[in-house]
Amino acid sequence: MKHTIRVEIVGSDAFWRNAVMVEWEYQFPERKLIAESTGSYMIEADWLDDLERIAGGLFSKVLMAPANPSRRQYFRLLFPHSERR
Repeated sequence: MKHTIRVEIVGSDAFWRNAVMVEWEYQFPERKLIAESTGSYMIEADWLDDLERIAGGLFSKVLMAPANPSRRQYFRLLFPHSERR
């Protein structure tokens, strides 16, 4: 089994985050990102450079997500923020 990591795709808005997903599926149809209910994705570690390159070209970035996603959800409930414009 390949080494997997949890990442988040952060874009200026939902349009650009979705654009990253569309471009990823176009360039790498055989590489499926596994969406989680927390909004993060499980990917093979070897794919990180390619995903960062695609995101960078679409006004987005890829961040390493926490090992415990429920902790981040808790903080988001305490400290809500609006999306960057």
